[in-house]
Amino acid sequence: MTQTTNSIRCLILACGNPLRGDDGVGPWLAGWAEERFRGDAGVRVIARQQWTPELAEEIARASSVIFIDCSIDADAGRVLAAPVVPEQRNSGITTHHLSAAELLSMTQELFGTLPGETALVTIGAKTMELKEGLSDAVKAALPVACAQIEAIVLRGIQDK
Repeated sequence: MTQTTNSIRCLILACGNPLRGDDGVGPWLAGWAEERFRGDAGVRVIARQQWTPELAEEIARASSVIFIDCSIDADAGRVLAAPVVPEQRNSGITTHHLSAAELLSMTQELFGTLPGETALVTIGAKTMELKEGLSDAVKAALPVACAQIEAIVLRGIQDK
């Protein structure tokens, strides 16, 4: 196991595909976060179409992590923020999409560390069809999601 130092106060990991309707909310929120925290070297934002194993190293270097994604299980436009706890993957390590909980488990296994605070922020998706642009329900929820993300980041900065 390799120990790492927490050089990133807050890592924001967004997931989604902007060509799949509301699945593009993750990259949209990542762009907002990059702009909002542009001058803060302690905040790092990464947007990907899916979360993959190599992100475990980034997580190991962070004091806190915010995962951002859409949710097909929540009502369209509903913003949820919840802590994330490590969860073992049943089928072993793959190069395909991992959940936030699986990434945390992988981070703990490979690097022997976990961030002090984790959160998964999701917005309920109305459509995942092949199209660009967010639904009206998701657009209406963006200010709430931005406020949630901002509060989590600022709380982490103040705690340091």
